[in-house]
Amino acid sequence: MIGKNFRELVVSACLLILIASGCDIAWGQTTMKQGPAVPVNFCIHPEELELYRMINEYRKHYNLPPISLSKSLSYIAALHAKDLYLNHPDQGSCNFHSWSNKGSWSPFCYPKDENKKSSVWDKPRELTKYPTKAYEIVYWENKPLVKDTIIMVWKTEEYFNNFLLNSGKWQGKNWNAIGIAVYENYACAWFGEVSDPEGDVIVCGTKPVNKAQDTVKQAPVVKLPVKTKKTKTGKPMINKGDSLALKHPDTVTLKPSRQIPVKQPGVTLPTDSITAIYNIIIKTNLSLDAATKLADTLKAGAYPGATVQEKNGKFRISVFESADKFLVMAKLKEVKKSYKDAWLLKR
Repeated sequence: MIGKNFRELVVSACLLILIASGCDIAWGQTTMKQGPAVPVNFCIHPEELELYRMINEYRKHYNLPPISLSKSLSYIAALHAKDLYLNHPDQGSCNFHSWSNKGSWSPFCYPKDENKKSSVWDKPRELTKYPTKAYEIVYWENKPLVKDTIIMVWKTEEYFNNFLLNSGKWQGKNWNAIGIAVYENYACAWFGEVSDPEGDVIVCGTKPVNKAQDTVKQAPVVKLPVKTKKTKTGKPMINKGDSLALKHPDTVTLKPSRQIPVKQPGVTLPTDSITAIYNIIIKTNLSLDAATKLADTLKAGAYPGATVQEKNGKFRISVFESADKFLVMAKLKEVKKSYKDAWLLKR
């Protein structure tokens, strides 16, 4: 009898210790202490929202349900993208999923620090109220990213594509939450199987997004009168193509008519008028030998401008290059007839 009472006292003491330490108890199992709420002023940018919409559009094409936009996972993605850009924890044996020792989180070198008790996929539970693990994909370029490039690379690369379409390793999983962030050279997306208990996601400068969506409603555009000069006849004089659009009460944007410089025979345009070079990429992550052979084949056929480009020891194939974005976009439609996963790279 005394032994039984003693065991009950010990169990009660252990329970008190666990409760005091902040652990949750569920039928003999303990879970990580719940993290803090996402800051009330956290918001995602419209470009990130558009990337989220593009992912759901891609899933819809394969008859997959949309994934709900998660406030918690978007916050985690934003923290990590900034940490990667500012502090570069991805050094040595630590890859893109690593976290530095420069923030309010516990540092993590992935995969070196990964074990049964400690996982980098626990960051959402550590830093937010998201209750379970979530999983991340990261994309990096040596230039600030644009959403069109990100989505095309994620579609093209099998590792990324498996996340987007619940295929490969993730077949049979149901994503019920996704977080998106883009910061300078890095894009992060976190995928979770459990719905986010946090509130609606706020898009910077707009209203909250409160459900999974595959379309984004744009704020109404209100036309305002343009200040004009009067001619001698008293009639207003307005430059053709100029318009004034008010998208938000405190944001006014003047959209001037677009003028594209046209190169005339024998005339060289100044080099500072070219702000970017656009490439049409059809293949990535090739070996040098495979890339060279493919480029030679393309040059002898329909793509005489095919080139090999290097990135981190891997090689990709560009079939067309120009500073004229409109020309490249038109060419991209043609290339997609042969290479449906072709995408546009801005340099």
